[in-house]
Amino acid sequence: MKTTQRRTFMQWCRRYISVSLLVAVGLIVYILFFSDNSVSETYMYDRQIDSLNMAIRQAGDSLDYYRNLEQRLNTDPAAMEQVVRENYHMQRPDEDVFVVQ
Repeated sequence: MKTTQRRTFMQWCRRYISVSLLVAVGLIVYILFFSDNSVSETYMYDRQIDSLNMAIRQAGDSLDYYRNLEQRLNTDPAAMEQVVRENYHMQRPDEDVFVVQ
């Protein structure tokens, strides 16, 4: 019984598995797992692209904030006074300023 099963398996292998099929499967496995364009490398690069895009969005938000602040400081003296008082703890001569941290 075992010899007939082995013989049928060997016949099946000879019939359906050829050298070109093995080369094609080997090439596909190499490309998917071991080359520079492997699945893991592609996934890693996608994650890196996402993190860099997030950093670009955050930098753009900061840039918008500072452009808006510059516009306000150039046009509104009250805004300039507010920024100077809050960030640099400046005061008028007749005032007392208490800084709580």
